[in-house]
Amino acid sequence: MDNFLAEQPILLLFLLLAIGTLLGKISIRGVGLGPAGVLFAALAFSAIHPDWAVPEVVGNLGLALFAYTIGIVAGPSFFSGLRRGARPIGLVAVTLVALGALTYGIGRGLGFSSGTIAGLYAGSNTNTPGLAAAIIRLDGSPEPTVGYSLSYVGGVLVMLLTAAYVVRAGRAAPDPEAAANRPEVETRVIEITHDNVMDISELHRTPYGEVLFSRHRTPDGEMHMASGETVLRPGDLVHLVGSERALNHLTKQLGRVSAAVLTMERDEFDFRRIILSDKALFGKTIGELHLWDRFMARATRVRRGDQDFLATEHLIVQPGDRIRVTAPADQMGKVAKFLGDSEHAISDINPLGLATGMALGLLLGTVPFVVPGLGTLHLGAAAGPLLVGLVVGRLGRTGRLLWTLPHSGAETLTQLGLLLFLAYAGGRAGSQVVTAITSPLGVKLVLAGLVITAAHAAVLALGARQLALAAPRTAGILAGSQTQPAVLAYANESTGHDPRVTLGYALVYPV
Repeated sequence: MDNFLAEQPILLLFLLLAIGTLLGKISIRGVGLGPAGVLFAALAFSAIHPDWAVPEVVGNLGLALFAYTIGIVAGPSFFSGLRRGARPIGLVAVTLVALGALTYGIGRGLGFSSGTIAGLYAGSNTNTPGLAAAIIRLDGSPEPTVGYSLSYVGGVLVMLLTAAYVVRAGRAAPDPEAAANRPEVETRVIEITHDNVMDISELHRTPYGEVLFSRHRTPDGEMHMASGETVLRPGDLVHLVGSERALNHLTKQLGRVSAAVLTMERDEFDFRRIILSDKALFGKTIGELHLWDRFMARATRVRRGDQDFLATEHLIVQPGDRIRVTAPADQMGKVAKFLGDSEHAISDINPLGLATGMALGLLLGTVPFVVPGLGTLHLGAAAGPLLVGLVVGRLGRTGRLLWTLPHSGAETLTQLGLLLFLAYAGGRAGSQVVTAITSPLGVKLVLAGLVITAAHAAVLALGARQLALAAPRTAGILAGSQTQPAVLAYANESTGHDPRVTLGYALVYPV
């Protein structure tokens, strides 16, 4: 059996994925490992037999796929969030520098060599690029690998527990970012009571964001699609879509909330969600679809994954988006045909764009960068694809080359890549964990790593609280500061894949 599993790495891989997934589903007081269960299954297998390990090429493939698809998903929001993210980036940078000083002090106090201290720092922060830099700097010395291997598992465990605490505590506390960064899209019917009203083109921008005007009914019961030239008069009813604060602002300005339900009157104007599946439209903005000019139709909301976005003119649409459209009843079929409305079409994961982006990312990862004091470094299979993914995710398309992926496809590839990497990563450290139990040096390294990671987690969690960051973003920052996919996976799972987790991760990962 020993040799059989060692000689069948593909069988071993899927065995680890199955057992690890079952392990991840075990929950104690609402806390479970989630996808990180695969990491600990791989640790257990390699502790039993050091040759029961997934090949490195599988781990690199998984890491690159995971990082690239994370970048694709986060790209559209990442660059717009850089200005707001300056303080979290600064917090992580200062924390990592302080941890370097702490690690050096602990290492010298315990009599560790310089190479072991470097590996301890990389392992307690679960930072594989840091380990590579230390090995290069020390001309291939095995000391950094020893320090890294024995502190890595504790680094993952402590940060997983911290992320679990942050997420659970966040559920019981008000979300300080919800109103400002991710307002819920709501609808409301307003009755116009004020005389000093304007046409709609002068009303849709408020201090709290845009508001979209959908239907308009006059006092005599005549229904219209609202346009920029529509003038609102006392007694009119108008259907609005926007954030609660923006709708409240317009309600005070125009009149009062009405109990009327204009969407029930579907004889002349209908509404439905239509799947965007026409490749020619991917990466365009809502304004560039020209729905009003073509069909006198209005897009009001876009559902992507489990989140609704207000369909503003500048919102970039992606494959698989479900666009809520209001249109004349006789035009709805034409709108659906124009947008595609095909479930089958969005199952295409865009192999050309995916392969090209991955190749560019891996190529960037091999480019040498000379860093004073550290020598020549490479971004590797994680940072290279992540950076390329962020850029092309923001671009959407380059000429006729489409970069974006359907949201469901991107999520699937992200999870697959993550599981492949975790199955590989666990197999690298299992035997070292066994050694640590019987070795005085190993025990010291494990305990030192736990102290350093605990300090890392505590400083970031407290700093995030001072910066009034929401729990999902804080959990993403914890994962990104460690470049740790297992913590990211847990944070995503426990927050229902809140997009702020991924944004926090991508924001601080390069630091």
